[in-house]
Amino acid sequence: MAEILAVVLGALALTGCGGPRHDEELLLADIGWDENVAVSHLTKVLLEDELGYESVEVRTSDDLDMTYQEVASGELDAFQDVWLPNQQALLERVSEDAEHLDPWFLGETKQGMAVPAYMDVESIDQLNGTDVQLILGIEPSSVIMHKVGEDVMPAYDLKQKLVEEPTAGMLDEVEHLYAFREDFVFLAWSPHWMNQRFDIRYLEDPKDAMGPTNDPAECSTIVRGGLREDDPVAYAFMEALELTEKQINGLEYAINQEKNDPLVGARRWVSENREVVRPWIEAARNAR
Repeated sequence: MAEILAVVLGALALTGCGGPRHDEELLLADIGWDENVAVSHLTKVLLEDELGYESVEVRTSDDLDMTYQEVASGELDAFQDVWLPNQQALLERVSEDAEHLDPWFLGETKQGMAVPAYMDVESIDQLNGTDVQLILGIEPSSVIMHKVGEDVMPAYDLKQKLVEEPTAGMLDEVEHLYAFREDFVFLAWSPHWMNQRFDIRYLEDPKDAMGPTNDPAECSTIVRGGLREDDPVAYAFMEALELTEKQINGLEYAINQEKNDPLVGARRWVSENREVVRPWIEAARNAR
């Protein structure tokens, strides 16, 4: 009996509250925006590599409204790229079925229409005096696309056409035009690696057509109802996760260098930022 008890106690010591759980699974949303790609894959890497999760799936979709609905229905466990006040209306629709966590981004966001710094344009009302014919946009479900298309363009009677395109495609076009010093205007935001890669200027909005979108936003996470009870480890991890502007830009840059596999870039960033991620891992382990 004593020998059996010793074996049991030894097993508990190895697999007890602090040990990894290999049967856990989690489903995260990825709307395709670079900060979302970065944070969701960072979460996957740390939950699988450090906390013993068997599978953390990152599901990609370009439908923001559907993403909110799937978190509320429980089909998705979390969406980590909630921009407020941009997405306030979407958040209010799911407030009874999803939990909103505190912001993970510790910096100050910026968003709007931008041009390369070599263009002699400082304000939206100067765009009609240029030869630019297109406004390079992103996914049609994004709030900034709606603001520009429905409010900004009529307010300034802009002659340009707003182009819908996945963020990655838009940034490829920016890269090409910037390299040849072409004139162009596009939708930009921070945090994002574009602010390090390109010398750009955010255009002034003297008519305040962008409204609250001109103000700094918060980047945060929503989780499905009941996740705190069902999976306290993942919940505690996402609740503890915090990143400065320098950190998220560095993470995005590391991932962007590994276009074919964001996990490689995320793992490299983790290996170089152990002190940053340690408190999140400890918070998750303490939740067991």
